[in-house]
Amino acid sequence: MAMDVVDYEIKGVEMQFVEVELDPGEAAVGEAGSLMFMEAGIEMDTVFGDGSASAQSGGLFDKLVGAGKRVISGASMFTTIYQNTDRQKRRVAFAAPYPGKIVAMDLAALGGTLICQKESFLCAARGVSLDIAFQKRLSTGFFGGEGFIMQKLTGTGLAFVHAGGTLLERQLAPGETLRVDTGCLVAYTPGVNFDVQFVGKVKTALFGGEGLFFATLTGPGHVWLQSLPFSRLASRVFAAAPQTGGSREEGSVLGSAATVAVGGAILGSLFGGDRS
Repeated sequence: MAMDVVDYEIKGVEMQFVEVELDPGEAAVGEAGSLMFMEAGIEMDTVFGDGSASAQSGGLFDKLVGAGKRVISGASMFTTIYQNTDRQKRRVAFAAPYPGKIVAMDLAALGGTLICQKESFLCAARGVSLDIAFQKRLSTGFFGGEGFIMQKLTGTGLAFVHAGGTLLERQLAPGETLRVDTGCLVAYTPGVNFDVQFVGKVKTALFGGEGLFFATLTGPGHVWLQSLPFSRLASRVFAAAPQTGGSREEGSVLGSAATVAVGGAILGSLFGGDRS
């Protein structure tokens, strides 16, 4: 499949966005709702599925299957294609949905495939295919925080993935294992073995705040981790927000909002760690 080779520039610190420069005829594929701006001469078209050439060249059934896969993987069934119809270079920009880092993934250098956390995909050069990846083990599917289904990016072009907070990239040697919170996993190459492991102590699981299970990543391969999963950010915002009107400072120190937050955190974090 032919891939568009695009130039790009990632800007910002806490709230980043990526500017993609398109030559005449080139196009980028963006997740629905990720557009920041586009220059004159760029035409946008919303399509079913992932916007790849193979998905759009098939019939209606193929397009519906592609759209269904995107919904299952946690994405929108629609993708927007931004094509430069001008005779000179034009730019289009895509913004991160919350504080974090945008990382450019060269799929050709990564072997053509990357497994990502659901909803981490931001945009890509036209030709990159977005599919679903099923977890092979039942234990990983039930307790891994990400469920049975993750996103699979395939192709030889550039794809841009967003991670919350600070991004950490690790190269795992053959047999090397890294244990991480399930919500902190962003992406990994197919050579990495992804499994789950019980924390070992019931007391730690119940009161440690980290859940019952760790994600275990065993090399060889690359892994990308995030310091601020969106679920962790959302739970902190929910815990700090007034639950019955008025300000948080009203009433007793252990008011209803604090009680709900503490109780929900204990019960909700048993299985998924930050995935409450």
